[in-house]
Amino acid sequence: MSPVSAAPATLGIDFGTSNSAAGLAVGGQPYLVDLEPGENTLPTAVFFDSDSKAMRIGRRATRSLIDGDEGRFMRALKSLLGTPLLYEKRRLGGEMMDFTDVIARFLREVKTRAETATRMEFTHALSGRPVKFHSSDEARNARAEDDLRACYLKAGFQDVRFLFEPEAALRSARPHPGIGLVVDIGGGTSDFTCFEQTEGGETRILASHGLRLGGTDFDRQISIDHVMPLLGRGSQIRNTFGGGSLPAPNRLFNDLATWQMIPFLYSADPRRAAADLAQNAEEPQLLNRLVRVLEDELGHDLAFATEAGKIRANGATGDEVAQIDLRVLERGLKSPLPRPAMEISLAEMVLSIRVDAAETLRLAGIAPETVDRCVMVGGSALLAAVRAAMQDLCPKAEIETERAMTAVADGLALAAQEAFR
Repeated sequence: MSPVSAAPATLGIDFGTSNSAAGLAVGGQPYLVDLEPGENTLPTAVFFDSDSKAMRIGRRATRSLIDGDEGRFMRALKSLLGTPLLYEKRRLGGEMMDFTDVIARFLREVKTRAETATRMEFTHALSGRPVKFHSSDEARNARAEDDLRACYLKAGFQDVRFLFEPEAALRSARPHPGIGLVVDIGGGTSDFTCFEQTEGGETRILASHGLRLGGTDFDRQISIDHVMPLLGRGSQIRNTFGGGSLPAPNRLFNDLATWQMIPFLYSADPRRAAADLAQNAEEPQLLNRLVRVLEDELGHDLAFATEAGKIRANGATGDEVAQIDLRVLERGLKSPLPRPAMEISLAEMVLSIRVDAAETLRLAGIAPETVDRCVMVGGSALLAAVRAAMQDLCPKAEIETERAMTAVADGLALAAQEAFR
């Protein structure tokens, strides 16, 4: 008999649209390493400093943006996987690179920090991935996984394997006999896994499904509905070749409300287009705000303000009305965001999530009323409207939210040691 080779040192990595984490199993329990002092989750954000040419990641990247440092900030890079934009070259940190280089450098830094924290060398990675990077295009889904694999190899890992994110979350969920549904609403995708557990804790996956829709899409729609009108969206623009006027084109506003598209607006053509709109606007004070956002590169500041407003609105009680605070653009500028108004903005997307959750149960051959528990995972799974939609779909299910923020990372940490055996 040949000797059994030891499993390679494998790091479980939850590379998320909004936040990332990494860990391994210690004594049969998940251990997430501190990727920043006192923090085991890391914002998936990068900042290229114009002066030092250095790349900062995580909270340092966000602080650089908030402090007004000269440079280029990026977030939601995961959403570019499987798209042609991933390979567009940009001058960042004094050199030409595409976004595979940026993602690889982020993952390399995660690897280095994990190795420093554990005094281990990780040659392999077990990475989470959405069930669907792109909702209905299987070719793009395959390309997205290939893109992500290439980023891991470029980051210095010898090999990487993938585990569906809701199935990873299930690895860390408390065992409970019966039928369950994992509902993982991430930053860029929504994923579902229907499963069955026995009295002894054995788990059988019945079906997994997903769609390309997540928390950044919620932010985008809230921004379009409640922030962009203050910058001139829907405002009338005079026709320079004749009488009358037309509404301002939506393209600039829609891109400005989209996390991953914001960096592409800080160039001559979008700025020139905004200036032309302001010059011919019937409400120039609104379009001048758009001009300032592009000239001063405030797009991400508005996106952070929108995200914070969403969180406040979700937690509002009684007659409390949350606000989207836009003082970064103009002193005293705010957009009211009552929770009912936010839920109207998100209603179509929440319905899509419910429909795809129901499709997961159909693929599993499970009637919704027989589901015992819904394990809610991801920050946007904590939205009251999403929880209500799942309770409506599965009326007898217990809604579990206690490990929403770390379940995927914990599950990947637990599964990593067996990934390459």
